[in-house]
Amino acid sequence: MDTRKSFLIVGGGLVGLATAYRLLERFPLARVTLLEKEATVGAHQSTHNSGVLHAGLYYAPGSAKAKLAVTGIRQMTKFCREESIAHEICGKLVVAVTPEELPRLNELLRRGIANGLQGLRKIEAAEMRKIEPHVNGLAAVHVPEEGIVDYRQVCDRLAFRVQERGGRIVTDAKVAGLERKAGSWVATTQTAEFNADFLINCAGLHCDLVAKLAGEQRDIRIVPFRGEYYYLKPSAQHLVKNLIYPVPNPQFPFLGVHFTRMIQGGIEAGPNAVLAFAREGYQLTKFDRRDMLDMLFFPGLWHFLRKYPAMACTELIQSFSKVHFCRALQRLVPDIRTGDLAPGGAGVRAQAMKSTGDLVDDFHLVVRQDALHVLNAPSPAATASLAIGEHIVNQLPI
Repeated sequence: MDTRKSFLIVGGGLVGLATAYRLLERFPLARVTLLEKEATVGAHQSTHNSGVLHAGLYYAPGSAKAKLAVTGIRQMTKFCREESIAHEICGKLVVAVTPEELPRLNELLRRGIANGLQGLRKIEAAEMRKIEPHVNGLAAVHVPEEGIVDYRQVCDRLAFRVQERGGRIVTDAKVAGLERKAGSWVATTQTAEFNADFLINCAGLHCDLVAKLAGEQRDIRIVPFRGEYYYLKPSAQHLVKNLIYPVPNPQFPFLGVHFTRMIQGGIEAGPNAVLAFAREGYQLTKFDRRDMLDMLFFPGLWHFLRKYPAMACTELIQSFSKVHFCRALQRLVPDIRTGDLAPGGAGVRAQAMKSTGDLVDDFHLVVRQDALHVLNAPSPAATASLAIGEHIVNQLPI
């Protein structure tokens, strides 16, 4: 490779920042420019999440998710330690509430062991309540490697390290056009044009649109789902010590509500998963006409809603009803009351969907001779971002 090759990264979230960081680590003389449309890096999914360090328990052995999660949490923990970023390895309980969930709990344990997680244990109710005294359940898997972190700090430190190594980060630089000219990419923004030999699309909620600008077919479409949270009021925060998660239901595509202690203090409860009316629809009332038309004319959305009508209805009811949201939380912690919940924040999940309505579950990269598009980077992308950046650099056809 020409060590002075130039790279253009679109998207300044954790995956884009980590890719720039790994590129400059591998090729110190490369010219790396990262374009971020917001005024600051990490403005969307990277900092609108639960702040959990995911260890890789849920994911099918051999999948990219599993490999990158296990490697990623160790790389992220090391980075946080070296950079003095607020984090804590506090452990997590994944709880089986009903007898029907016990076989699925055993499967999670098997997956976690196969994925290389350390210290996993299945524990019975009495030991489970020594860890989380107010939890409800028959048994649980204890995941000691999981933790919590301040992803805002991670974004800022990655940006600092990228620039320290000679990388260029340009904010307020929304890409409106991409074109190949004389063997290089030209990215047009509202204020300037940027040139590079190789394009890397890490645009998250807008990755399919950026890929389209680069000439790709949109075989996979991003459909935004908003996840809404409540906070536990101070009087109820003693009900949760660290992280309490449910056993996933294979009949539904999303995990379900859970409890997370936050690194800056307090307990977050949620999220639900409702269709957002905008790719950046953090509020229920946020509506973007272009985004809505894009979704409504996409057959995949209608196929998805036909497959999961009960889930869609339940999640929507929880969005409007604090009482119903509380009932979902009480499944794990029965002592929670509606009055214990205060309005929290929300995030938007960039869910990649096929025209059949099937969700793209694993990481999905499209690699071309002069471009690489990250078209699905679901959870645990924040935790695994350094490993994903390393993986992207390894995939470059150069």
